[in-house]
Amino acid sequence: MEGDFHFWGDSPLSGLYATRRPCAHALCEMLAGSPPTVTHVIPAETGVRALASLDDHLYVVRNNRKQVEVYDAVTLTLARRLPVSGISYTVSSIAACSRSKCLYLSDWDNTCIHRVDLKVQSSKERSDGNLGVVCTDAVKTWPVAEKPAGLSVTADHNILVTCLTDKKLQEYTTDGRLVREICVPAGLDPPWHAIQLSTGDYVISQYRSPGAVRVLGVDGHLLRSYPSSSLSDVGPMKYPRSVAVTKHGDILVADINNHRILTINSSLTRAQVFPVDIGLREPSAVYLDDSRDRLYIAERSGKRRVIVMKNTSYISCLLF
Repeated sequence: MEGDFHFWGDSPLSGLYATRRPCAHALCEMLAGSPPTVTHVIPAETGVRALASLDDHLYVVRNNRKQVEVYDAVTLTLARRLPVSGISYTVSSIAACSRSKCLYLSDWDNTCIHRVDLKVQSSKERSDGNLGVVCTDAVKTWPVAEKPAGLSVTADHNILVTCLTDKKLQEYTTDGRLVREICVPAGLDPPWHAIQLSTGDYVISQYRSPGAVRVLGVDGHLLRSYPSSSLSDVGPMKYPRSVAVTKHGDILVADINNHRILTINSSLTRAQVFPVDIGLREPSAVYLDDSRDRLYIAERSGKRRVIVMKNTSYISCLLF
């Protein structure tokens, strides 16, 4: 039956004999328990551009909204909306830093980063009793290179900005001081999102069709790619956007125009379609919350959703 077994090697004559083994789902259920399942779906009137979690809250940015939605991470119910003064309607990404207790929003149209200090905001709310607006003292803005797309937090708790038009990665301290700049090599552009790996290297998504996922060294040189040639386990990617990295170094990719999430192993030699037991429509962002064993998936188009999945330990097991 289809999916019952796979074969090692290209053929019985390849030097590796053909060996029957369980299908991926059966093998992973044996090793890691139940596969990931959808536990919550948060519906909305408009699509989701980006999301991030910090402590007991989930922060969501939607299309054409100059605000951040704040959800209780336990109940996944909307706690409040925070309008942020000065942001455009095109916030392309959000990051949350556990050390600074700040949110960071990449503003595509205004070519800048907005930092929202949650400590200052919380203190102001307690003193004023006003939960409806972000206070001016809590917001700091600084300019970045052209068209800031993805955001992430580095191992040093700095903010990594992926600038699509200027084809570079910029690393800033949490208060906006430029630490370093890495130019993306010619032919690997345009970049959408980058995350620093435990090795110090960077995994980036190449936002085009066909797209790719690359790993760059700390000096920006190319180390490896998926796909490494025109051949792919899963067919061509179409405008891959957000990426996430598991604790084992495997990579999740929001393959937006293929309406799917991909998993790619840390060596970038194998890829699979990540099983989501409801249909996806234009997944724009993926975010792993290891503290709660959750994967958040955002959808961009129409009346779309935030999808919450459990049992994320299964992700690395998929990549055998």
